[in-house]
Parts: sequence; structure tokens; C-alpha cells
Amino acid sequence: MVCEDICRLAAYGIQTGLITEEDRVYTINSILEVMGLEEFEEPADAEDYVNQETDLEEVLNDLLDFAAIKGILPDNTVVYRDLFDTKLMGTLVPRPHEVAGRFRELYSRSPKEATDYYYKLSQDSDYIRRYRIKKDMKWVTPTKYGDLDITVNLSKPEKDPKAIAAAKLAKQSGYPKCLLCKENEGYAGRINHPARQNHRIIPVTINGSDWGFQYSPYVYYNEHCIVFNTKHIPMKIERATFAKLLDFVRQFPHYFVGSNADLPIVGGSILSHDHFQGGNYEFAMAKAPVEKEITIGGYEDVEAGIVKWPMSVIRLRSRDTERLVSLADHILTVWRGYTDEAAFIYAETDGEPHNTITPIARKRGEFFELDLVLRNNITTEEHPLGVYHPHAELHHIKKENIGLIEVMGLAVLPARLKGEMEQLMEYLTTCRDVREVQELEKHAEWVDEIRNKYDRIGDDNVEKILQDEIGAVFMKVLEHAGVYKCTEEGREAFGRFLAAL
Repeated sequence: MVCEDICRLAAYGIQTGLITEEDRVYTINSILEVMGLEEFEEPADAEDYVNQETDLEEVLNDLLDFAAIKGILPDNTVVYRDLFDTKLMGTLVPRPHEVAGRFRELYSRSPKEATDYYYKLSQDSDYIRRYRIKKDMKWVTPTKYGDLDITVNLSKPEKDPKAIAAAKLAKQSGYPKCLLCKENEGYAGRINHPARQNHRIIPVTINGSDWGFQYSPYVYYNEHCIVFNTKHIPMKIERATFAKLLDFVRQFPHYFVGSNADLPIVGGSILSHDHFQGGNYEFAMAKAPVEKEITIGGYEDVEAGIVKWPMSVIRLRSRDTERLVSLADHILTVWRGYTDEAAFIYAETDGEPHNTITPIARKRGEFFELDLVLRNNITTEEHPLGVYHPHAELHHIKKENIGLIEVMGLAVLPARLKGEMEQLMEYLTTCRDVREVQELEKHAEWVDEIRNKYDRIGDDNVEKILQDEIGAVFMKVLEHAGVYKCTEEGREAFGRFLAAL
């Protein structure tokens, strides 16, 4: 049976183009080495496997079960299984120079052909685990700001207690320095760091500096990519950031790219390594119209306006990237030092800076666009996690930082919501009190509001109701994160900042 699975894995490599028929014996021998096997007997019908569709998840599970029985796995848990199956997949993936060479060859014909090839390879190699991504819950909620994308992330495996305990005892390593470092390419991993033998990075030059291009293993949207500095340096929003973003979309005009802000609370999860996120996807914010055109002195040649969006967004548009960079830098400089006590905007308190920007770049025809989202990370006793952060009454759905992806209109909600939603649907249709269940108690006031809002909640509509109401909560999350509210008073305060430009 194990010999069949080894042959099927090699056949999968041929089917997907990861290896050729000429590589077959070499690859089988590499798999045998990983499996700790010295003997091999090829099944009589092995040559037919290439013509049969291979279920990668099934084949890998069979090989992992065998490794567990034979004691090759230290523990038959998800962390050790992921480390081991990545090692198996590493035997199928071409060397980095081959992948980069093929990418450059295709790029010379078309940037899209190059990214299509690389995205397929990232999935075929199981770096992006398609069978896990399918488990993510996704839906769209219509709002006054447009259709918001809602996802409940189920593809990122939760660590089991044994792995958590082992990670605490494991020797702390400074290599690679973080999950975004180029040194991850081909790294075997450890209990507290994922294996990356099946990972390949495309070298790119952005604004004259060396960067890497890869896809996120937890794709939250189509072709969710990460572009990272090959040096492990902290994120910083500055003039050069705008130039790099625009240079990337010049090279990959079918992609958008953006950066998280560079301050805690309003920034992303990895502020220690300079990086961007992009992809081949149009978010609700990109579709949102300009509600008010504005003119900024000295930059009359650049189109500018306030975007109709729950967060505070200035959209700039021009054919000339240098003019966009100069204006974006001017706005950033003024915003960094801007204080408006009446609007509770403080540039700094006790020497701690609060104002920064989340920038997003895209190309539309001959025009380049930059969306500049104004951010502020001030905290108070009432809002210790941030004034412009989801407030406490929304934490039952979303408590985490609002980073780039959410800013643009895609909610990445915690996995716990899947089970909670299933229970909430039952409680909503049976009229029972959710306060009976400790893990549901946090939803109690929200559930009361839902019950009062709808005339009838039954088995046929409860899921849709719950999805819409979660989407409505996410809309409020974005409104809380906006430094200027979409009210007359908020727009007046926004106008004061624009006047300061």
C-alpha cells in the first residue's frame, strides 16, 4: 500500500508539471528517503497512475498515517504531520533558480502569464493547501458602502496542546528571523516554525531595491500575494513606500498592492519586517466612488477626492507616478504632525506618535491610483485597545487589529465563529436564551437586537440573517476605525485637515 501511495505522489508531480517523467525514479527515491524506507516494489499498474486523477490530500494522509505507525513522526498531531508532509512535497518542487527562470521567461511575454504559472505552482506544491482553503466560510454582505466580503478563517490549523507544550520547551532560534524572511525558502521547519521545503520565492526589483514576491499560504482572496524586503528591517511608511507600491503595480498592472500602517494597533501582525500585500482582486473599497472631489494647492494636476467609505480615505489619481509620490508624501508629512483636539485627533501624546497612513496602489488603464487611509492609534481608559479600533461592544465578533485587508472591506474573522454560529442558529430558532452557554454569553445583547429586528426567524432564513448581521457588525468595525466619521460633523473635521494641506 505505501508503495502505491509513493507512486501516486510521483504521478501527481507529473500531472501538475512539478516534475517530468524523466524525474520519476529520482523523485520516488527521494520520497523513500523521507519515509525511511530502503525497499520498494513498484505496483504492476503504476504507469497508469499518471492518467488517473490524484487526490493529494488522501495520498498525503495515507503516507502520514504510515509514518505515524512506523514511529517516524514524533507525535501524530497536526503540527508534526504538517512538518512531515511539507518535507514530502519538497521532493517534487523544482529548484528556486528553475522557478524564477520560468517566471522571468513568462513575464517577458506577459506579467499575468508569469503570475498564473507561479500561483498554480504554489497550489500544486501544497504550499497553498487548497483542501484547507475550501473549508473557509465566505459570504458577501450588502451595505451602504458596497458589498463587504466576510470570511471565517478555518484554513490555518490550530496547534494542539502537545505541540504548544513542546514549543515552549523548544530552543528559541533566530533563524529565520521571522516568517517573511527570504531564509524561509526550503527551510525544514520546527515545532514553532512552519516547514517551507515546498516554498519558492520570486526575486523582484522594486524601486531599485531587492525584494521577494510570494503568495500567502492562507489566501484570503484571489492570488493573495506578499511582497517583502529581502532585508529584515521594520515596516515604515515614508516617501519611498509610495514609490515602491507604484513601481510594483507598474510591473504587475493586473495586481493591486498595499501596505499595513507602521504603528501598533492600526498596523498589521508583522511590523518587524517591511512588506506589502497585493493580489488579483477588486475589493469593495476599490469599487467605492469618490463622494467629493478636492483640489490640493500646488498639485492641481493630480485628481483627488474623498472616497465614500467608512474609513477616512483620500484617493489620488494621475498618469505621473512622481506627482503621486510627491503629493502622497506631502499628505503623510502633514498628517504625521496634525492635531485637531475638537475631532480627538492627536499627532502624539507623551512623545508617542499616533498618526500614520495605510496606502494602497492600483493601475486603471493609463492612470495610477493611490488610496491613502488616515489612521490614528491613540488609546484612552474607555478604549484601551484604541479609539479608532473596534470598540468593546463589537469584540464578540471582531477584536483583532484592523489591518490592510480589512481596511479594504474584507473581514477576516476568527475560527471560533463557525461553532458559535451553529449554536446561535439553534438558539435563535428555538427562542432559547444564549446566556445559558458560557461561550455564547458574549453575544447575548446582539442576539436580543436580532430577535427584535426580525418578525420571523426560522430554519429557512436563520443562516442568512446571521450572516447579514455579522456583516453589519463588520461595517460598524470599519466605522469605528475611521478617524473621521461619515457624518456632517466628521466631514467638517475632515475638511479642516484638507485645508491644512
